[in-house]
Amino acid sequence: MNDELTSAYEQCLQVARSHYENFPVASWLVPKHLRIHVAAIYNFARRADDFADEGNAKAEERIAALEHMGKALDNCLNNQHSDDYLFVALANTIQQHKLDPALFHDLLSAFKQDVTKTRYKDFNEVLDYCRRSANPVGRLMLQLFNESNEQNNQDSDKICSALQLINFMQDIQQDLTENSRIYFPQSEMKAAGITIDDLKNQSTEPHVVAFVHQQTKRARAIMLEGSSLGKRLKGRFGMEIRAIISGGLQICNTLLNQGDNIYSRPRLTARAKFKMLIDSLY
Repeated sequence: MNDELTSAYEQCLQVARSHYENFPVASWLVPKHLRIHVAAIYNFARRADDFADEGNAKAEERIAALEHMGKALDNCLNNQHSDDYLFVALANTIQQHKLDPALFHDLLSAFKQDVTKTRYKDFNEVLDYCRRSANPVGRLMLQLFNESNEQNNQDSDKICSALQLINFMQDIQQDLTENSRIYFPQSEMKAAGITIDDLKNQSTEPHVVAFVHQQTKRARAIMLEGSSLGKRLKGRFGMEIRAIISGGLQICNTLLNQGDNIYSRPRLTARAKFKMLIDSLY
């Protein structure tokens, strides 16, 4: 590995370690020789997410930045040299491990959608967003670990979609106040008698709390449907997946046990993280 590539991966690792996440990113559970590649994938998703959400840029500027990322990705895969550490690292990761570039473009598609779409008419629309915003990461990890097959992909999709849904439950107020986004299906909100003002005003009326809890229970059920993946995968990768599943389920339980405190974002405590470690072993 030359100096430029080594430096690129080091910067990817620094970014991955500097961002708080409820779930492990390039943790010690990932074999050391793969951590740099996990960090490169994380950097791509993190940067695209920041372009979609952070700062005061106008919508057209955000879209342009995300489209530039797509072009930069294609260029690096066509062996065009980049001065951007991310694409120096990512080109090597994709080529070395034969990752599917379409999955990276799916991520960009979801982030561009975040800029322009703020409402989802039904749960199928929400799941389609999850298919592009979250599921590609799981499939890339399976490819990275040479564990990609139809059954593993399907279970990974369920886990990743569930994680995305759980994230929606944690960020109800932030998504609405900062970006005017509501990821709850509009048809289900209407059927439950819930309005946008209920969410804006942080209503804790029983029907609002019951609705949010039901959304959380559905995410938990989807997570459990995919949980057999953690049992099938061996070694450290299996431990990583089991830890992520454990963390997701604990977040769900915390959200449900908070009663009508449905607008706060729980973080995993040291005790919860210890439980993740224990759950990862079995």
